[in-house]
Amino acid sequence: MSEAELIFTALVELSTRQIAETENAEGIGENKKASVKGGRIVKKARLELELETDKSIITGENFFKEDMPKL
Repeated sequence: MSEAELIFTALVELSTRQIAETENAEGIGENKKASVKGGRIVKKARLELELETDKSIITGENFFKEDMPKL
């Protein structure tokens, strides 16, 4: 994962959590709605950054190296 991917992942988690807290989400259904809203916010930010920089945020790199044992 690149630095940008980590940052955007953290942003979607933060956005989702804050939306869920604001809406007093309870249960899977309400939390799923909050996660969709959080995802939309970050998707817009990602697409705008990619448009401005002409670079993809998504690298396809795997955190685990080939020689590392999988858990």
